[in-house]
Amino acid sequence: MTRIAFIGGGNMARSLIGGLLKTGISASSIAVAEPQAASRESLAREFAVATFAENRLAVADADVIVLAVKPQIMPAIQAELRDTLQRSRPLLISIAAGVRLDQLERWFGALPIVRCMPNTPSLIGAGATGLCANARVSPPQRAQAQHVLDAAGLTRWVDDEALMDTVTGISGSAPAYFFAMVEALEDAAVAQGLDRDTARALAAQTCLGAGRMLVESGEAPGELRRRVTSPNGTTQAALDSFSRDDLAGIVARAVAAATRRGGELAAELDKS
Repeated sequence: MTRIAFIGGGNMARSLIGGLLKTGISASSIAVAEPQAASRESLAREFAVATFAENRLAVADADVIVLAVKPQIMPAIQAELRDTLQRSRPLLISIAAGVRLDQLERWFGALPIVRCMPNTPSLIGAGATGLCANARVSPPQRAQAQHVLDAAGLTRWVDDEALMDTVTGISGSAPAYFFAMVEALEDAAVAQGLDRDTARALAAQTCLGAGRMLVESGEAPGELRRRVTSPNGTTQAALDSFSRDDLAGIVARAVAAATRRGGELAAELDKS
């Protein structure tokens, strides 16, 4: 039985734990290190998993360790766990945004490591996660890592780690782009006279339905767009306005900015 330890018991760890339990993983095989007593009590009550205040106690006998903490906390964790992990040599899975494989290896040593970039819809089991492994990760360990992250939604492997910053730009950060679009639709409808509750409900449900159509139909987004666009109709008028304002360019520049910032964050950790 694979034993999994989580370092950090926040929202992302909770989503993964809940998803893993639904797949049939036993609660007795999961341990969580969490410094906040109230959070430990909540985790034990909700999921019946073992919880610990100290990281080293949580990782004892673990085959897989999930680092579910903020990047800035990594140096402190490695100071506590490096020697222990070098002896036990577990699979290390990091979901810390922007932290590179070479940085993780420098902190924790020559271990099999998988770097992941999940997004916030993972909290409801509808996430999109990119994964990248170092050369020490075996095929069975890749399967282990994928099983852990599959618990939160869709997963895709990225062979070139340099592209993980792009994953951040198109899925890690993109839920915020989507929410900003819904905000804009809502405000635009209110400006046209619709009440805000109705505007928000219609905008949100329309985006949900469009997303489901895209995922479930298997059709390209361009084809679905063409099907809903009648020549000289209302949709065409809106799309023409988007085109004049360079929507494609706006999105490309935004993704490039997010991708660039991901690299900058990793560089900042090198200086810490």
